[in-house]
Amino acid sequence: MNWTSATGSPEQSEREKRTVDVLLATDADAPLWDEFVSRREQGVNYHRWGWRKVIEEAFRWKSCYLVAKENGSICGILPLAENRSRVFGHLLCSLPFFSEAGIVADLPTVANALAEKAVRIAKRSGAEYVELRHAHETALSWPAKTNKVTLVCDVFADPEENMQHLSTKMRTNVRRSLRAGLEAEFGGREFLDDFYEVFCRKMRELGTPPYAKRFFELILTAFPQDAFVCRVRHSRKTVGAAFLTGYGQSIEANWSACAADALVLRPNMFLFWELLCFAGRKGYRTFDFGRSSIDSGTYRFKQQWNTRVVPLSWNYWSKSGEQALELNPNNPRYQAAIWAWKHLPLSVTKLVGPAIARCLP
Repeated sequence: MNWTSATGSPEQSEREKRTVDVLLATDADAPLWDEFVSRREQGVNYHRWGWRKVIEEAFRWKSCYLVAKENGSICGILPLAENRSRVFGHLLCSLPFFSEAGIVADLPTVANALAEKAVRIAKRSGAEYVELRHAHETALSWPAKTNKVTLVCDVFADPEENMQHLSTKMRTNVRRSLRAGLEAEFGGREFLDDFYEVFCRKMRELGTPPYAKRFFELILTAFPQDAFVCRVRHSRKTVGAAFLTGYGQSIEANWSACAADALVLRPNMFLFWELLCFAGRKGYRTFDFGRSSIDSGTYRFKQQWNTRVVPLSWNYWSKSGEQALELNPNNPRYQAAIWAWKHLPLSVTKLVGPAIARCLP
């Protein structure tokens, strides 16, 4: 499970021989942790320290954030969260519920030390599985799941420039949605109820348990300048909504949904057009449509927006050495449960769903 690198300069080789200490990070490390993330190209939104509290409080996963130090200075990080479930097993993940937040390190030897520490923690705690989620190719020799991708596109402050980057067919579709009498509003907590109602209905349609509303409240509290809620209305009724988080030059539509009985209005088309323009107005330069399975319906929808595919490489270690369990709707093991979930009353899915969703990373 080693990271490898091409032969570098004598100075780099000498650095790689130095002793690196891998420790459990504490709140005292938070400022330097975030500074380290902000200065590294591979540091992303979900590496930020604030997500630690969100995951702990919303899902009751135990945090195990690792920091590598050399002479007292941070040279690598690995945020881990641990969960024990009778149904889904005992695992460590970096990070659950998001597409990427794996190792960030200055040198391959530092990355290797962090990975080895994660395995030692897993063995000591009895965890069966470790998953490190990366959105870049790594030299880690662990096996990797590569069936997920995220899709991104450039955004601009001028709506017309955004429009010109779309194909002729997409421009036509967007303009049709703009004539459907839909209105988009952006805010925060004041629109959370609207978002959560549409979100829960969509999750039931998919046969997937929803997160608790508390999860989204915690994100809005932890990142008040970087978290947004959009609602789309028609005749004073909310027919679509999205929850977004941003960091640096990029913003992601983490969760979005539209009402099934309003599809004739093209709310999905309108919603994402408004999200792109909002991102540009806020000064972001990259819009992330979020994670998708290759060739799925959502994947094809996102491709229409002149997007670039960013492969996700989720490296994993398992105690048994066997291939990782796929916790997704395509696994035949879950088909009966998905069918049953789709037929439950919405009130029941809201009540029971969060307890199940907290175990699904």
